[in-house]
Amino acid sequence: MTQNDVLDEFRSAGALLEGHFILSSGLHSPVFLQKMFVFQDPARTERVCKALAEKIEQAFGKVDYVVSPAVGGIVPGYETARHLGAKAIFVERENGEFVLRRGFTIPEGARVVMVEDIVTTGLSSRECLASLKEHPGTILGAACLIDRSGGKADLGVPFVSLVQLDIPAYPADQLPPELAALPAIKPGSRSLKSQKSV
Repeated sequence: MTQNDVLDEFRSAGALLEGHFILSSGLHSPVFLQKMFVFQDPARTERVCKALAEKIEQAFGKVDYVVSPAVGGIVPGYETARHLGAKAIFVERENGEFVLRRGFTIPEGARVVMVEDIVTTGLSSRECLASLKEHPGTILGAACLIDRSGGKADLGVPFVSLVQLDIPAYPADQLPPELAALPAIKPGSRSLKSQKSV
């Protein structure tokens, strides 16, 4: 699957949005990738995640565990793990920090890749990876569907993506006039509060 093929999947799902968006990172951007419009279609999700699994296998070889940050990474993490023949688990925020919950563990010697949906600054990815360092297993690297940093995000591990885009993102106090003139929408999920499992 080429970069254009992946972007066509987003376009045809209505997931490539233009306007004024506040990203999960807190930065403002004229473009938002509403990946949930892609993930609501299992066949479309399978196509892009199968392509990501192939890229991961080429870069890292055999993978035992795919770990993703909740909420946005759960669907692509699961579907990518399915194509890798790996287990799929995820981290959630507890007291503001990512942790493995729900009895998830990573065994000694397991080969682990972190899978994300979209990377902008890499903050969530770095937090996810930092939480995994407390567990046994070998972190091989990280992967995402779309790297909107244009390859500038440093995750501290080898990193592959299906698509690299250089989409502008601005701090709130440095907005260009044309962006500042539009009402801001905050569509991300980072601010969701973790809930206790019952």
